[in-house]
Amino acid sequence: MLVIGITGGIGCGKSYVSDKLKLRGIPVYDSDTRAKLLTATDRSIKDALTELVGPNLYCQCGCGVMQKEVLAGYIFGNPANMARVNAIIHPSVKDDFRRWASGYAQKEFCVLESAILFESGFDTEVDYTVCVDAPLALRIRRCIKRDNTTEQAVVARINSQMDQAEKCRMADSVIFNDDLLPLEPQIDKLIDNVRKLLK
Repeated sequence: MLVIGITGGIGCGKSYVSDKLKLRGIPVYDSDTRAKLLTATDRSIKDALTELVGPNLYCQCGCGVMQKEVLAGYIFGNPANMARVNAIIHPSVKDDFRRWASGYAQKEFCVLESAILFESGFDTEVDYTVCVDAPLALRIRRCIKRDNTTEQAVVARINSQMDQAEKCRMADSVIFNDDLLPLEPQIDKLIDNVRKLLK
């Protein structure tokens, strides 16, 4: 089984493209969602993060919910602290993905969707990488509508991410989700390209 890695900055529509692939029967692992779940439920992650960040990271009321503002305060503007947190979470997500993928070994291929595919090193888990791209103005409009937020907040999030053009350069192929080019022919081409790797 081959693994397709799908990435893209916020508002580009990587999840939308992943959903299109799901409709074709291709299994999709959403690493962002799984990372949040593991961070909330995995005892080894919780213990390591608590030791790193402090005892106030998780709610002490018994529910064990992470206090996002505590984590944000620890990593904001501090790349070294961000790296320490990622060093705890990312290996567990990789292990979780491998377990998940083993359940689909009979499939032709599956998808690993990650906003930080290259930054996290998750690209080492895939055979073919795709970056979903869209014009900046459109990305901003989508995020404002989706998250009910401000343009300033969206731009700040975009600026905190890896440069979109760099992601596109690093990827094996690019899917343009600009509301102009039809997506289905691009997805057909993606699947054809990946199938060539099987030959």
